[in-house]
Amino acid sequence: MDKKKLGFTTRQIHGEGHDKPMYAHVMPIFQTSTFSFESPEHGADLFAGKCKGHIYTRLGNPTTEALERTLANLEGGDDAAVFASGLAAVHGVFLPFVKVGDHIVSGDTLYGPCLNMIGGTFAKWGIKSTFVDTSDLDAVRNAITPDTKFCFFESPANPTNRVTDIVAVSEICHEKGVKVVVDNTFATPFNQRPLEFGADIVMHSATKYLNGHGDVIAGCLIGSEDDIAAIRHFRGNFGSNISPFDSFLFLRGLKTLSMRMEVHNKNGLAVAKYLESHPDVETVSYPGLPSHPNHEVAKKQMSGFGGMIAFELKGGFETAKEVQKHTEIIILAVSLGTIDSLIQHPASMTHSKVSKELRDQQGLTDSLVRISVGCEDAEDLIADLDQAIAKSKAAVGV
Repeated sequence: MDKKKLGFTTRQIHGEGHDKPMYAHVMPIFQTSTFSFESPEHGADLFAGKCKGHIYTRLGNPTTEALERTLANLEGGDDAAVFASGLAAVHGVFLPFVKVGDHIVSGDTLYGPCLNMIGGTFAKWGIKSTFVDTSDLDAVRNAITPDTKFCFFESPANPTNRVTDIVAVSEICHEKGVKVVVDNTFATPFNQRPLEFGADIVMHSATKYLNGHGDVIAGCLIGSEDDIAAIRHFRGNFGSNISPFDSFLFLRGLKTLSMRMEVHNKNGLAVAKYLESHPDVETVSYPGLPSHPNHEVAKKQMSGFGGMIAFELKGGFETAKEVQKHTEIIILAVSLGTIDSLIQHPASMTHSKVSKELRDQQGLTDSLVRISVGCEDAEDLIADLDQAIAKSKAAVGV
């Protein structure tokens, strides 16, 4: 049986393989810092790379490797590397390959700390960057220089849900010898697999949908065997590995990804349609709506549109602030992709360290509210938003 041709749900459940230690049904937690050797020669051979095995959990751990096999299977890559956080994975995708003077073309709409890392921290190390709207192909083409090594973007992007044509950007970049990295956090491999559209490496903040239960901080990268080998070497040297216990929780959450995403997709579309029809809502950004400016691109490369919605209420910032006070089911908290629904205000929370100039360039206004639609009953979420919007409207007198 060709296991690569099995269905997505079958692969997410069985992706780590059946040859688990001691015939365990579930992959055990190898909660150990170090591993013993059969002999001095065995230890020397492991360090020299002459045989396979385990030395030290910072360098590799069976629980984590089972998780990595599953992730590579689901995204269609040769291999995967898991990190202690999404931001650690962003370090891990660039630093093994770039040097002083190199250049990164980046989407201008990213998670706030990613923008600060690429535009601030990396700049201090002599790594240049240009931020552009990657849905504008001419902007991508014009931003590439002879020093460009990477083009990095989210699609859909956080928090505005901007969608980039992965095929078109990959073609432009590969003509210039530039690697393409796609942050697939919002979509997940259930809805979109960027490697199939020409991307070189896929990144996830696995804290979000992949784990899905809000109890793990993790990141991951999936790509070719050679790229992941270099990335894993970097991870070992910098100590940005995930713990075995978090790998276990991540793997357990991953086994229900498809079932959860089916509900996120259904609920996300229902809530987006409700918001779009509401007389007190100014704008709604959701790739599954025909009104979304990148809807046709989204349909081409996504099989579902997830649970992330950005919207603006009439009344501006004050109404945006008030609506967050009055939800009774939807939880006021940052992060996303959990089974319960979350609401937050990007400009004052997740993207507060992004300059006002760049937020304006992104379309990330002070009135924008972001919802991560969870797996509750959609009618209950709509009722909750309905009463919260009514109360926010009354509070600000609009």
